[in-house]
Amino acid sequence: MTHSSSSIGGPVGVENPPYTHPKALAPANFLLVSLLSLIGAIIGIQMLASLGITPSTSLIGALAAMALSRIPLPGFRGFRSIHAQNLAQTSISSATFGAANSLFLPIGIPWLFGLPEMVTPMLIGVSLAMLLDAWLLYRMFDTPVFPASHPWPPGVAAAEAIKAGDKGGKQAWTLLGGLCTGAIGALLHLPMSAFGVALIGGFAAMAAFGTGLLVRGYAQILTGIDINALYLPHGMMIGAGLMALLQVSRIIYRQGGRQTEKLPGRRLGQAFRVGGLGYLAIMLLLTLGTGLYSHMSPLMLVCFVLYGAFVAFVHEIIVGIAAMHSGWFPAFAVALITLLIGMLLGFPPEALVVLSGFSTATGPAFADMGFDLKAGYLLRKGENASPEFELQGRREQLIAGMIGFVAAIIVVAVSHRFYFSAQQFAPINAAYVAAIKAGISVDAAQNLALWAIPGALLQLLGGAKRQLGVLFATGLLISSPAAGWMVAAGVVFRIVVSRLAGTRLREQIEVFAGGVIAGDALLNFFSGAIGALRK
Repeated sequence: MTHSSSSIGGPVGVENPPYTHPKALAPANFLLVSLLSLIGAIIGIQMLASLGITPSTSLIGALAAMALSRIPLPGFRGFRSIHAQNLAQTSISSATFGAANSLFLPIGIPWLFGLPEMVTPMLIGVSLAMLLDAWLLYRMFDTPVFPASHPWPPGVAAAEAIKAGDKGGKQAWTLLGGLCTGAIGALLHLPMSAFGVALIGGFAAMAAFGTGLLVRGYAQILTGIDINALYLPHGMMIGAGLMALLQVSRIIYRQGGRQTEKLPGRRLGQAFRVGGLGYLAIMLLLTLGTGLYSHMSPLMLVCFVLYGAFVAFVHEIIVGIAAMHSGWFPAFAVALITLLIGMLLGFPPEALVVLSGFSTATGPAFADMGFDLKAGYLLRKGENASPEFELQGRREQLIAGMIGFVAAIIVVAVSHRFYFSAQQFAPINAAYVAAIKAGISVDAAQNLALWAIPGALLQLLGGAKRQLGVLFATGLLISSPAAGWMVAAGVVFRIVVSRLAGTRLREQIEVFAGGVIAGDALLNFFSGAIGALRK
């Protein structure tokens, strides 16, 4: 395969880093990432509204840049750089998840509830929350809370695909084998991404995640008990999430007092302070813009603002931890938990509508930015890049991601009334609206409190490194027993290979796993796109 070239004349392949990272705002890169961002935002909204899913478009962006790099014209030469391809991948992924999960979904809740006048202020609020989310992950990435060395599985898949396209050889064949495996499994309706994630993620975390998936899938069949009706998964996540927040706070406190890791600790503490103040400001803006101040007493209004800012942060941390270890993030389920607690606190229905939209908006952009930064980190690490080059690349990825998020805001602002007038919403919106109208019983509140205890204990037992409580609760919140079996198969496969070959095949397994995740994502994307076009 042809190695890429830098603007200074040298090769820019995996073994030859450029002296400066490609700029996201350079004319050619800016044009590509802007176009891809608009396409990604449209894809995200259309597929969420028609099929109820948000596809992973990350590899589509990288493939587009690779294809353009093959055009034998000077203007397209820069796209041969794996780092330019990484910027393209970052922008389209940010736009897709941002438009669908962080914007279109939250603003559909007030419209469906019968409060269309709240849509515009909600769009402004959730747009600000999405941008803050992305910035916070950028600041927290490669710190003790969200280490760059942790799995972030979709990021591994994107990086391995880009590296294979650049280097070719044995790695490309290994990746191709994974792609074929993932695609064939997806054709058979198997959740192959779960298998790929199990090959990359931490062993204990994957065991907890897989166990949670299987317990959720078979508890009612084997025992006749509907754990979802008992709010067992929700209670477990409440306990695990609060314990995880305490663990994160302890890490920040300890890192802030250490001289050896002063910079990451300071960066982490700054992110938490800015995030807390930012979420408070956005909540205040939402209460003013939506007119909530006229529906609550001053004391309840203060409690609502404080609660909304707090749960936004907790939601973000939980989603980020789950995404970092498993590649899956239960954003909708965790947002439903915050809604249930809001009901228990006695907030009026209008406030619950705003709360559900705001908490849903926080998390997806945070997790997606983590996947993208992991891909960039692996690409730069493969070149033995200097710390300065790593930070430079991370900053350019943030810019590319922000271009994607701005494109998402524009597309949603222009198109949402067309979809809503045609009664096209994210399917989960109906669940939020139904929950608000139905309210919550005393028994449900007791169950949430009861099951929060084992969730907290399991998270405490596993510690901040393994995140057993959060990963087990994540599995409990996802109704996919097939995914549980695929995780179990991946864990068994790892055990067998490690006993037969030791650590010699670790790199090949990661490349193969990246291919499996990519194959599953690509096939589901194209099949979903075809299904959306038919509707």
